Amino acid sequence: MRISSKGRYAVAAMTELAGIWKNGGSLTVLRISEALGISKIYLEQVFSLLKRAQLVISIKGAQGGYQLAKAPEKITAADILAASELGLFEKTEATVGEAAKELEPVFRGALWDKLDSAVLQSLSSVSLAELSGEAERIRSGGAMMFYI
Repeated sequence: MRISSKGRYAVAAMTELAGIWKNGGSLTVLRISEALGISKIYLEQVFSLLKRAQLVISIKGAQGGYQLAKAPEKITAADILAASELGLFEKTEATVGEAAKELEPVFRGALWDKLDSAVLQSLSSVSLAELSGEAERIRSGGAMMFYI
């Protein structure tokens, strides 16, 4: 499966926003682009898609920026990719032409629909909270602290 840079950047940016969710703060596109090493202009396009999908809200003013529209536990990787990868969840096109049209239901039922379902199920099982938690664990060194 190939996810475009737009989809990958959307997941990364949303993970950054999830990291500040509990504080109620917001992050600017510039700050996110600097933290992730992503083009600000390209990231603005990504946020336009995320806002349209109602995954983020924009905050106006000096302390403005973007913040999650709902709790990270309620946003999945499937939600983010559906917003940013416009063709990812489209049905697979017909495989064979009219000459072998009896094969199309076989491919659809035995292969393509199962694949689409498995991908959606897998992406829906990963919450933004899980991604953010794992990112925080790695940032903090990933090691457990033992006190004696």
